[in-house]
Amino acid sequence: MNAREAAALLKERDNILILTHRRPDGDTVGCAAGLCLALRQAGKQAYVLPNEDATALMAPYLEGLEPPEGGEPAFVVSVDIAGVGLFPESAKKWADKVGLAIDHHPSNEGFGAANCVDDTCAACGELIYDICRELGEVTPEIALPLYVAVSTDTGCFVYGNTTGRTHRVAADLIEIGIPYRDANKRHFRTKSAKRLKLEAVLMQGLELLQEGTLAIGSISLADMAAIGATEEDAEDIAAFIGQIEGVYNSVTIRELKPGECKLSVRTNPVKLNATKVCALLGGGGHAAAAGCTVFGSVKEARDAIVKAIETVQAE
Repeated sequence: MNAREAAALLKERDNILILTHRRPDGDTVGCAAGLCLALRQAGKQAYVLPNEDATALMAPYLEGLEPPEGGEPAFVVSVDIAGVGLFPESAKKWADKVGLAIDHHPSNEGFGAANCVDDTCAACGELIYDICRELGEVTPEIALPLYVAVSTDTGCFVYGNTTGRTHRVAADLIEIGIPYRDANKRHFRTKSAKRLKLEAVLMQGLELLQEGTLAIGSISLADMAAIGATEEDAEDIAAFIGQIEGVYNSVTIRELKPGECKLSVRTNPVKLNATKVCALLGGGGHAAAAGCTVFGSVKEARDAIVKAIETVQAE
């Protein structure tokens, strides 16, 4: 299903609930907020399910969009979610009730009754923008979260997934009249002191393999506690160690709870497909950026991802 067909389906529905993924980033939050506001402008009842993982950085975009207590939706939409395993705990009751799944991940599982998936989009926000244009006028209120979606999923347009289309969408959104300078400062040019300490932890424990082209760093629960850091301080920290000169591929390991680690893999997709690596451990994503969860210690997670990388490289 393309964007026009997805918009036509949404025009036929009402009382719509929108779902975001676990540990929500700017893309899923921006898509949910922008789509919800566009649907409301089109005269629909639309809501975003509150996400218990949302940080203070992302939560403001969802203010006023929560559903009424006790209400039941007539139609469920997911945005930027590749598989039901990425639903937060609060959304799992809707896992088999998604009427429309909108996504841009090549690893999308096709779990919706209808699926609108375009893996040529750098961000799901690009696809949501097309859908919102079909629903009606894209106002500044709608455009701002969509800009956040597109800009954050491309690292402010510097990641390798950025395309000419990405820039054209961003230009359209800016010309609508949004405070994009404030958004850029908030998301890309502001770091807490605790965030800088987390980056120092990654550097202190950094492991360089494969003649310095593969970097692996980790942050444990003890590190987070010692610094007093929160999830907001760790937002998009997976991009950090990949900036080291000579590094093509990087892995950031976050210990989320005892015996559970989240791994974020960033690669030069010509040299290593991140999705293939993470798929070996039950994850997925894009060729240059993917993730997975390993149940075990930080060391066990490290050993598992190195083995997966070597397996894909051998192939």
